[in-house]
Amino acid sequence: MSETISASVGYEPVGDVAIIRLDDGKVNVLSHEVIAGLHSALDQAAREARAVVMMGRPGRFTAGFDLKVMESGPEAARNLFRAGMDLFLKLYEFPIPVVAACTGHALAAGAIWLMSCDVRIGADVPAKIGLNETAIGMVLPASVITLARDRLSPRHVHSSVLLARLYSPATAVDAGYLDRVVPDAELEEAATAEAAGLAESLSLKAFAATRRIIRGPVADEIHRLLDNDTQSFTVGLTK
Repeated sequence: MSETISASVGYEPVGDVAIIRLDDGKVNVLSHEVIAGLHSALDQAAREARAVVMMGRPGRFTAGFDLKVMESGPEAARNLFRAGMDLFLKLYEFPIPVVAACTGHALAAGAIWLMSCDVRIGADVPAKIGLNETAIGMVLPASVITLARDRLSPRHVHSSVLLARLYSPATAVDAGYLDRVVPDAELEEAATAEAAGLAESLSLKAFAATRRIIRGPVADEIHRLLDNDTQSFTVGLTK
């Protein structure tokens, strides 16, 4: 039975899988309220499920951080950036497998979200995926670049981070934002089946311990960088 975690976040258990849906009826921006709802849903999943699917609304995974908050002042921007990064780190270190069902556009924080998940399945729809910060006058924080170096194809890190290249779902597979693309109508079923397969086949104790080995050094570096990144985070640099 589906549950409402917050106005924009829903939770649905399907066997051993928890499906967490973000749908604000618009472009799925990440606000403090949305981030808190996602935290609550993930905490519930960690207690009840063996794998997670995180998906957006049709056509939009997420447009990134709420620009109204980001443009309301430096302190507000820094606080929202830190809240988002804490969520993404939680996903990156989560004790059970996380599958992203990328329903459409995933820009800026949306791309970071994808990089934080274990398996990323995209809908074959007209959409843009990527880190567009340098195109909109922002310096990409070192913590985000560290994650990009770990999760993106080495051939695409430079163009993704520095040149703000955006990808279609199909080309995002080669870049490393996605692992595969399926027809839009099959996305939820494919993501749920992927998560169910992981839930059945993996020892979660071994998974969590191995995750710490493979991701621990990167996670530790991101944690180390975050305080300085938050203090220096700036929105709206002149082009």
